[in-house]
Amino acid sequence: MIPVVGYEGKRVAVLGLGRSGLTCARALRAGGAIPVCWDDNEPARSMAEDEGFEVADLNKDRAWEGIEVLVTSPGIPHLYPAPHPIIRKAWDMGAVVDNDIGLFFRSYGTRAWDDFEVLPRVICVTGSNGKSTTTALIEHILRAAGRPVQMGGNIGRGALDLDPAAEGQITILELSSYQTELARSLAPDIALFMNLSPDHLDRHGGLGGYFAAKRRLFIEGCPDRSIIGVDEMEGAFLAGLLQDRGDSGEPVIRISSGTKLKTGWSVFARKGFLAEWRKGRQVASIDLRDMQGLPGAHNHQNACAAYAACRSIGLAPRLVEEHLRSYPGLPHRCQIIAQKHGVIYVNDSKATNADAAEKSLLAFKNIHWIAGGQAKAGGITALEPILERVKKAYFIGETAAEFVKQVGNLPNTISGTIEQAVADAAAEAQAGDVVLLAPACASFDQFTSFEARGDAFAAAVAALSSQ
Repeated sequence: MIPVVGYEGKRVAVLGLGRSGLTCARALRAGGAIPVCWDDNEPARSMAEDEGFEVADLNKDRAWEGIEVLVTSPGIPHLYPAPHPIIRKAWDMGAVVDNDIGLFFRSYGTRAWDDFEVLPRVICVTGSNGKSTTTALIEHILRAAGRPVQMGGNIGRGALDLDPAAEGQITILELSSYQTELARSLAPDIALFMNLSPDHLDRHGGLGGYFAAKRRLFIEGCPDRSIIGVDEMEGAFLAGLLQDRGDSGEPVIRISSGTKLKTGWSVFARKGFLAEWRKGRQVASIDLRDMQGLPGAHNHQNACAAYAACRSIGLAPRLVEEHLRSYPGLPHRCQIIAQKHGVIYVNDSKATNADAAEKSLLAFKNIHWIAGGQAKAGGITALEPILERVKKAYFIGETAAEFVKQVGNLPNTISGTIEQAVADAAAEAQAGDVVLLAPACASFDQFTSFEARGDAFAAAVAALSSQ
């Protein structure tokens, strides 16, 4: 755990007592602060009380005596579509509002760093899609190369639950727009912007607000090196803004999946090959086509981003290539989970919007597609140009009937549940086909999380062998 500094003896309000909220309270207490906790759910408040934390209703003025700071969990809206009432109360009381990422950067650097021969570094990964895979891929490569490394943030352990800085340690944080938008301190050494597609638009007041939340990591965080996906105009714009910033002399590495780049330092993937260009010449090339843990063009973009990060750390191209090959992939992210009677079953439950589903569909052919759930803005109409890759669709959840209307003449059926969809697809799939779960929807109509949905898919596939 990283003790939070700067609040010794002070009362600090904590709103939201889920994973990150309770971790914040513990880290504040470890640093000598007095957390004052609140959650709208009584069971969460009881858990905090069981750990000995003070619990007070932050809706009431008297609870704010002596409090100058409110730390809020990322899932709680602080601006759009409307601020949580307690965040409004913080403004009224003159308290500043922060989150666990702001506290991490406030507290990670300590006087102990004066004794380090090799300073710790922080790598941050943000974007719409591919953040988790890229974060885990960087961690895998660095660990396999013998570097001291840990990862957390929006994946695995919360930022404040990570270990304090150690000699030469590399900390990799996956950061969502919810986290970057509010953090009062941002100071990555290396920051990655993967891509941008419409998501969480209600939370950010539109696409511009969503991009602005991501952009803060770079403009206010001032990393020494920025690795920027330039396949969308927002990334190209951001790379241009950052071109003259940083102390490295090469502050930006541009990355792409599908476009040949020769400007400055660049890493791109085309036709299954990764290429690194630097100072007008190619310095490395890697064949990605047979890497089972990284199928499809979207994973090739993830490979480019991870490669660029590891090169920034100083790893040689062949060492990076070696460990790219051993990467097993993340659960629920284009994960091949079984092959039965020549049919491949792929779990991409993390494909929670149309853009992510598109990348998954483009990674395979002869697809029996399982999709649906809780609707995201825009539905799946944007996928129409690539639906020739799909033999048949099997729709589940709240959006099933609406998705039928959006796919035109594509053969489809309303299966309703994951279990029925797997059974329906398995009955029709032939050797050489792929049964793909890429929902293009949130999971909360039928499941508690995308992980639970992916687990249900895997269980249904496993059950096929007994039928």
